[in-house]
Amino acid sequence: MKKMILLAMVVIMTFAGNAQRRNVQLGIKAGVNISNYNDAVATTGTNTGFHAGLLAHIHLAPSWALQPEVVYSTQGAKFTSGKHEVNYINIPLLIQYMFRSGFRLQTGPQVGVLTSAKFEDNNGTETNMRSSFNSSDFGWTFGLGYLTTSRLGVDARYNLGISDITKGGVDVNNRVWQFGLFYQFRQ
Repeated sequence: MKKMILLAMVVIMTFAGNAQRRNVQLGIKAGVNISNYNDAVATTGTNTGFHAGLLAHIHLAPSWALQPEVVYSTQGAKFTSGKHEVNYINIPLLIQYMFRSGFRLQTGPQVGVLTSAKFEDNNGTETNMRSSFNSSDFGWTFGLGYLTTSRLGVDARYNLGISDITKGGVDVNNRVWQFGLFYQFRQ
């Protein structure tokens, strides 16, 4: 897990070092998460959290780009007895099709590294649940974005969890809507 985070950071830094030759733009992003689990578990509602991180936007052709990111993300779900909060460092690798109007379609795989997991019951008592969750998550991301001429953008994504995130034998997958802002720095 730590090796995957380190590898993602090395890739972004390598591209940043070659930005003049490869047309790479670095950026920052942050926003709101609305998360839940798949229908295999008896959730009663969504958990609202946030995400924040770094991106490297790499132009491959006039309309195509690759965008690796490293993003801290708070996720989870609500139950009748309380709520789960599971936090990840997510590393999506997105391929983007960019329209001349500024809109972008994006999709790609995402690996998540669990940083913490807890359950808070309705009385406010917290229980560490990290040992009940797998240390990594794999998913697929779909989204739409828009970049203005001032380099400020908005995006909306759906992260579809594919791997089971728990060790309990019930197939539990993350489902996360993300709405956020990003800024791409000029070269």
